[in-house]
Formats: sequence, structure tokens, C-alpha cells
Amino acid sequence: MSKNVLILPGDGIGPEIVAEAKKVLDKAIALFGLDISYSDGLLGGASIDAHGVPFADDTREKAKAADAILLGAVGGPKWDTIDRAIRPERGLLAIRSELELFANLRPAILYPQLADASSLKPEIVAGLDILIVRELTGGIYFGEPRGIRTLENGEREGYNTYKYSESEIERIGRNAFEMARKRDKRVCSVDKANVLEATILWREVMDRLSAEYPDVELSHMYVDNAAMQLVRAPKQFDVMVTGNMFGDILSDAAAMLTGSIGMLPSASLDKNGRGMYEPCHGSAPDIAGQGVANPLATILSVAMMLRYSLDMTEAADKIEAAVSVVLDLGLRTGDIMSEGCRQVSTGEMGDAVVDALR
Repeated sequence: MSKNVLILPGDGIGPEIVAEAKKVLDKAIALFGLDISYSDGLLGGASIDAHGVPFADDTREKAKAADAILLGAVGGPKWDTIDRAIRPERGLLAIRSELELFANLRPAILYPQLADASSLKPEIVAGLDILIVRELTGGIYFGEPRGIRTLENGEREGYNTYKYSESEIERIGRNAFEMARKRDKRVCSVDKANVLEATILWREVMDRLSAEYPDVELSHMYVDNAAMQLVRAPKQFDVMVTGNMFGDILSDAAAMLTGSIGMLPSASLDKNGRGMYEPCHGSAPDIAGQGVANPLATILSVAMMLRYSLDMTEAADKIEAAVSVVLDLGLRTGDIMSEGCRQVSTGEMGDAVVDALR
């Protein structure tokens, strides 16, 4: 049965890196006889320019019909002055919410060829392989009430609501435990239960859920300590599971352990495994159009898409192996450049992965 993929290039460097990912996807389709068709759509700033809103009805319908979605990145200073309710990032939050993409998988894997590019000493990060499981459709990013109000004394006050229900915590926790069963069978649940009631409940639910997974070791860690431990001894972690805001921050911190955020793919899945795949980095408007962006995170997002949503594991393995071959050849974009390697453009990096895939 043919699989339908929706491709959303987005803003900034999004169109450039997605173009390289499409090259690799096209090659994989031809090489492995994959039954995949894809169409393009608009999200974020590109959609605002075309339709006046960041998530238009046309894209919404395509997204609901797709088996998987590949996204570049959204946002940029061009849209910073418009109404907050229709900024590019609201489109990203909306598509995650409407498709119920509650489980965000962010692997932090250090390719051995990039050990010198990490911000930490090679001996601390060598062999690093962490999976951060971030709850994506709840927490403070979606909680109501929220807003900016004027107090009686005339001073303005911003406020947001941090809340999680038991069912929201249980479904992301179950996802983390299932992922851990396929890895080293360890889950570290990150919270702030010494301060926040929402995370007191989070910890209680995780403890209760743990009884269903006696083969998986569960530990707890406060988020401030988790941030410190990621820098001090990151290899102590296998699977980390946490809420929306904490996961947003910790996954970006983990990205720098791998040499560059330009190397990190991500998956956002619903309860049935249908998902949206995107690099962890942003739209980087300051380098857009210069041909210097690293497309490898987006290419690796294609591999994740093939594995998790399209059940095409062989092709996923081959794409990941092709990326490793390219790194072995010493080809680097500027963000991962090191002595003795050759710096290449965005397009050259994509072409090299296609060649290695052959």
C-alpha cells in the first residue's frame, strides 16, 4: 500500500535542507523500490505570506491525510512584529496539537567521527547515545489561562499555566518505557517535584507506571540537576522522559554534546506511530540562502520517518550508514568543521549522502 508523505519546507534554511533530504529520499525510493508518494505544503512564515495564517486549511487537510510529515523549520525576524496569535511558531504548535503528536523523540547520538567537534572532551562523550522523550502537546506551552494583563496598580503581568493530567503523563511515560525496552532498559524521569505540583503528580504517575515494566529501571532527577549531569557525565543516561518545557531545553543542551545541533533529527508521534519529522535546530535566518546550513539532521529525520512511521527499516539503516560514510570521508559543513577535514556546502553534503547511498 502506497505511503503518502507531506513535505513542509518552512522558513529560513528550511527549503535548503529539505531539498537535500528530498534528494536522499528520492534515491532511497529508487534504490529500494519504496512505495512512497509525496506532496508539498506551507507552514509557518511561508504560509503567513501566502494565506495570512501560519497553518492554513489546505495544509491541515493534507497533514490529516498523510502517513508522515517531513518539516524543515519555521520562524524568523520577518514575522516578529505581527500579532503573536498568528506568528509562525503558532502554526507549529497547532499542527502538533491537532494531529495529537504528543511524543517527541530526540536522539542525541555522537558519531565517532565528530568526537572532536563536541563541546566536551572526547572521553566524556565518546559512545554517547541518549534518547530524550519529550511530551509535546501539554504543559506550560498549551496550558490555559495564559496572557498578559494589567494589574490594579497599572503594572503589566505575564502569566502561563503549567498543568498535566494523569492520562497525559501516563501515555508519554508508557512511550518512554517501551522505547527503553528496545535499548538499555533504563528510564530517567526529569521533573521539578520539589517545587511544582504538576510534577509531583508526574513523579507519582511514573512510579505507578513503572510497576508494569519490571524489566526497566526507573530513576528520577530534578531538571536543574539533569542539566548539570548532561554536561558532567552524559553517558549515564539511556532514555530521559520529561515535560514539554524541560524537554525543549534539555534536548538542545544535549545537542551540543554531539558536535552540532545540525546533526540531530527528531520525531513527533501520535498514539498510532504516525508522525512529523524535523531537525532539532531552528530556521537560522541569519545563514539562509548562503548554502552553508548542515542538512544532515534533516536527512537523518528522513531515516527516522522511514523507521517509525513507514516501517521501512532497511532503507532507514542504509541512510544512517550513508551519513556515517560521508563523515568518514572527512566532509563537513561549517558547524562541524575540524582540522584535516574538507568544508562543503549544503548541496555538496546532500549529494555526498546520495552518492554514499548508492
